[in-house]
Amino acid sequence: MLRIATANINGIRATQRRGFGDWLDTRGCDVVALQEVRAQADKLPDNAFGSYHVALETGTISGRNGVAVLTREAPAAVRTWSGGALLGGPHAAPDDLRDVPAVDRVPLARKLRPFIAQGRYIEVDLADAPLTVACLYLPKGGLPAEMQRPERMREAPDGGAHYERKMGFLAGFGRYLTATRRAAAADGREFLLMGDMNIAHTCRDLANWRRNRKHDGFLPEERDWFDRQLSPRTLVDVVRSLHPDEDGPYSWWSWAGQSFAKDVGWRIDYHLATPRLAETAVADAVDRDFRGVRLSDHSPVVVDYASG
Repeated sequence: MLRIATANINGIRATQRRGFGDWLDTRGCDVVALQEVRAQADKLPDNAFGSYHVALETGTISGRNGVAVLTREAPAAVRTWSGGALLGGPHAAPDDLRDVPAVDRVPLARKLRPFIAQGRYIEVDLADAPLTVACLYLPKGGLPAEMQRPERMREAPDGGAHYERKMGFLAGFGRYLTATRRAAAADGREFLLMGDMNIAHTCRDLANWRRNRKHDGFLPEERDWFDRQLSPRTLVDVVRSLHPDEDGPYSWWSWAGQSFAKDVGWRIDYHLATPRLAETAVADAVDRDFRGVRLSDHSPVVVDYASG
């Protein structure tokens, strides 16, 4: 069995203070995908990734983004959009991480090129299972210009710039995802994409969907894009396949108010697996807190696969 988790930790230093290291040591995961590490190598805490091997893409924006995949065995291969990654062994200190080339094997779509240095994507081939694991932090986005109402917005209107950025990313990533999934298949590997997708796919994926029909993250065009990525022959939403008729389970809640206590959340953290792998999923859990403490505004989504 493989126990695999994805977690947007919203800063490795903050989540360590809340108990992430103990969660990592005791949860028994074989693979963990992390988003929003939010630290350059020299700013990582000691023993940030515990007893795991780490493949890390920090990006170049200080204190922002950053993705990693943690594995029990050193990965057989690592690929990023920037062409490089940091690798470290168990209990590695920041100075122990080494730069390695991590050249992608499929062409990068033109619309993804502005994101090359942002630390949003990394993928690894497991050494101990025929599986490629990809980790994604998809841009949050915003509203199109015609939908922006200053009196209803927490941030100043941007003329739709963040919306256009996200839609460009989606257009490029859809093509890229197909290409890298097919490349994994050609190598005899199943494929698993995990991460913070910043999209609630269906009405079952957020608590107050009627109120959010004109909210970024639940716009019709975002949800349509998500529809196109899934099919019984390409990729399967694993957690939804295990809970076809249930609301949630949610994985993100605002820090404000009683959202977490009342479970008024969004499901935006996903396992998207090739069908053969998805069929082996036998159990899942959202670790809402750890010993009574929230590790982040997101919670880890953990799935047990009978085989990889």
